[in-house]
Amino acid sequence: MEGDKKYITGEELKQHNKEGDLWISIQGKVYNVSDWAHEHPGGDVALLNLAGQDVTDAFIAYHPGTAWQYLDKFFTGYYLKDFKVSETSKDYRRLASEFAKLGLFEKKGHITMYALASIALMFCVVLYGVLCCQSVWAHLGSALVLGFLWIQSAYIGHDSGHYQVMKSRGYNKFAQFVAGNSLTGISIAWWKWTHNAHHLACNSLDYDPDLQHIPVFAVNSTFFNSIKSCFYGRYLDFDPVARFFVSYQHWTFYPVMCVARVNLYLQTFLLLFSKRKFPDRALNILGILIFWTWFPLLVSCLPNWPERVMFVLASFAVTAIQHVQFCLNHFAADVYTGPPKGNDWFEKQTGGTLDISCSSWMDWFYGGLQFQLEHHLFPRMPRCQLRRVSPLVQDLCKKHNLSYRSLSFWEANVWTIRRLRNVALQARDLSNPVPKNLLWEAVNTHG
Repeated sequence: MEGDKKYITGEELKQHNKEGDLWISIQGKVYNVSDWAHEHPGGDVALLNLAGQDVTDAFIAYHPGTAWQYLDKFFTGYYLKDFKVSETSKDYRRLASEFAKLGLFEKKGHITMYALASIALMFCVVLYGVLCCQSVWAHLGSALVLGFLWIQSAYIGHDSGHYQVMKSRGYNKFAQFVAGNSLTGISIAWWKWTHNAHHLACNSLDYDPDLQHIPVFAVNSTFFNSIKSCFYGRYLDFDPVARFFVSYQHWTFYPVMCVARVNLYLQTFLLLFSKRKFPDRALNILGILIFWTWFPLLVSCLPNWPERVMFVLASFAVTAIQHVQFCLNHFAADVYTGPPKGNDWFEKQTGGTLDISCSSWMDWFYGGLQFQLEHHLFPRMPRCQLRRVSPLVQDLCKKHNLSYRSLSFWEANVWTIRRLRNVALQARDLSNPVPKNLLWEAVNTHG
């Protein structure tokens, strides 16, 4: 007790870091969110990853100013005795405050309207090409257009998941339902579950699900130790099969990206029909049923099986552009192990992300994600504002001697393939043994 205030230390706060006993600190005030974690709009994983520490920067990044009024009901009465704020965090919070005063989090422009109009137009083109044209080239073109439709729909789903792209929450949820579940077949609930964890634990090998692609890919040799995924709650076994695939991952990267969508469908079904609690289960399932109704029906309207296979593979291959982009932003960046820490929020985001440099007229193509660092630092900021704030983020990185990496699309691909190749060569090194079987011996004996 000091005066009328009660204090606990950071070490005492760390003891409350698990489900059922989950405390956090925001600006030095300690809150008990144990019973509320499952109701958290961002999911309980976000709170569990940062449990037992000060989370001020993450709170500022993800919540509007109106969210502060809801904190009082969770206040424990304790303050953090050894609460300190780094100079980097001070500057970050000052920058976030200035952006809020300028209204940058509210000025969304007309991007959503343009994107939805383009999606509707592309969908009409696809229907016309499949239903009204007999040419195989028209069918192939329709498949390519469908792939671009899925890319733009994913951007709308991404934006509506981070901030309100429509005038009300109801319309925003409707945009998610249409652009995400119904048009792409990927559950917005699954996306929120994994994407929020990715943002908070950016490039943590054991906490970030966006880096956990064993047995197909490994971005760091740490995966050779069969580390435990704290997101999925299981070990990522680096067995002979994983070693084989990882050994050639720099060759298989682009082919796998062409069919990566299949994995997203699988992950969607695994979540929707699991016992895990998440909001709007029925709505998500309904959206997925809509997708798996119209898409197979559309494919069945093609005249023969070769064209149907061509249509599906071509549309999937176009979406590889987006899957590759997601990997470029993080695969070649810095990685670490362990949970994220609230007191180095800015540093972890700069270390774990790469920007893609492009002309402003190409912003529609990248969906704003070319400004990956800016997006990670200010995830609620509409994509139309990211180019505007980029110079200020660069200045802040320079001031605190932090890396700001902005590469061309080509350079980012080179960096990513180089990273995958380096890990692949390490995986081939038999001085790092893993349990072998006859298939593994045969492959290495006969090449």
